[in-house]
Amino acid sequence: MHSSWEKFLTSEWEKPYFRELSAFLRGEYASKKVYPPKNEVFSAFATDFAAIRVVILGQDPYHGAGQAHGLSFSVRDGVAQPPSLQNIFKEIAAETGKPVPVSGNLTRWAEQGVLLLNNTLTVEADRAGSHRNRGWEIFTAAVIARLNAERDNLVFILWGRDARAKAPLLDANRHLILESAHPSPMAASYGFFGNGHFNRANEYLRGHGLGEIEW
Repeated sequence: MHSSWEKFLTSEWEKPYFRELSAFLRGEYASKKVYPPKNEVFSAFATDFAAIRVVILGQDPYHGAGQAHGLSFSVRDGVAQPPSLQNIFKEIAAETGKPVPVSGNLTRWAEQGVLLLNNTLTVEADRAGSHRNRGWEIFTAAVIARLNAERDNLVFILWGRDARAKAPLLDANRHLILESAHPSPMAASYGFFGNGHFNRANEYLRGHGLGEIEW
């Protein structure tokens, strides 16, 4: 993790809810296949707190083998792009005219100040949503609340019901809040396609002298 997160994360890890979550996760990792690997659960926090310009909040990690690596919606180089990520790239292409990337590795976004965060940071293999309501939602709410309070002019992109539930934590007078359906095949046609979020995010960033994200 980046040093800018260390004090905050350590404080959260010491709280009772996170101690309970940690005990649950120890059992899960010891007895089941869980994604992402333990050493990648907090990969999103390699992005410097002060450098964050955009927050993309998803649901839970990919639950297929070799997919999740700690950044929401991202897969490593050489891993086939999951349907949700394919739809994200389709929307970017529709908005910007750029070709769909060969790689689904979104580390390049994180390096530009995009915090790629899921609402729940772990999942049992082949069981979407299996680690909901275990404490991760409290943790990610604390992350979002800190960003809302300590930063200005961020773009929060909330895709899907779980992500959009965090909207009440955000101050629309200080930040741009973009909400839509999730990019999964089951939901993308109900408000994700055509949402314009990538162009709208860059327009807002430009308007505040913060540059653009190279999507």
